[in-house]
Amino acid sequence: MKFLLLRYSSIGDIVLTTPVLRCVRKQFPDAEIAFATKAKFATLLEPNPHCDKVFGLAGDQPEHIRQLKEFDPDRIIDLHHNLRTARIKAALRKPSRSFDKLNLEKWLLVNFKWNLMPYRHIVERYLDAVEDLGVHYDGAGLDYYFPADAAAIPQGLPEVPFYAYAVGGQHGTKRMPPDRIRAALEQAGSPVVLLGDKNDALTLKGIENGLPMVHNHCGRYSLAESARVVEKAAVVVSHDTGLMHIAAALRKPIVSIWGNTVPDFGMTPFYPEGFDRSLCRIIEEEELSCRPCSKIGYETCPRGHFACMRLPELDGLFKPLAHS
Repeated sequence: MKFLLLRYSSIGDIVLTTPVLRCVRKQFPDAEIAFATKAKFATLLEPNPHCDKVFGLAGDQPEHIRQLKEFDPDRIIDLHHNLRTARIKAALRKPSRSFDKLNLEKWLLVNFKWNLMPYRHIVERYLDAVEDLGVHYDGAGLDYYFPADAAAIPQGLPEVPFYAYAVGGQHGTKRMPPDRIRAALEQAGSPVVLLGDKNDALTLKGIENGLPMVHNHCGRYSLAESARVVEKAAVVVSHDTGLMHIAAALRKPIVSIWGNTVPDFGMTPFYPEGFDRSLCRIIEEEELSCRPCSKIGYETCPRGHFACMRLPELDGLFKPLAHS
């Protein structure tokens, strides 16, 4: 039996599919399981023991489809459900099942603020796509496996318990503006390590000046190295972004800060059964009539005020951490 899972982006969404991989493997231990994604995300899946092969799309879709045809799956599990995956399924002509994106419900919530979203996490909806195969959730949460070349914890981290703050976000309206980040960091009662990409390094250059508790490591690490920092941190603070889901996979307490998107979309930190969720909290401005303004995000606030990231109370965000 051969299975082909489809999910092309992005980091967090791919991490959220890992329970499907694991649970299919448990139900079909002798099956060959492949995963198709964008080439730049392949390292998220290549170390995963439940995944036998990763097909990375690097721009040439006809060649990508040729490779998938050569794999010749018995069943396609579509966890992306967009135009690209529709074309792939049409080309392969194999039995398939897709997860429900709930686009209508999201549209109604964004445009009319009618909340008809089911009280179900997206992981549960991903698993619906394999329910007919007898695959059921095992309660074990998300998975993240480190690549072999990311075994070492980066140097220069604080010796005492510290916060890791994932300052990035795929869209501008998912990220706190630099002045708000600075205001929160000025109250830090324990060391804070900032994690982000090269763009975040430019945007937040010098934000640590005069703040001895703050260690600005934006742009210094690969994704896997950033995950090592997350693994070592006592608490992870994050916007609605990929490192938040990696932190959940690593069973870390999380403080998640939400801007234009909302937890009702079903993409909050997903933990194993039995995890103490009281260790985690969500920060959001719930009373704004304009929120959510998008199911994904914008580069800038469409109304200009960006109140969703300027109004939430952030005092005590980085309170002192107990030494072990």
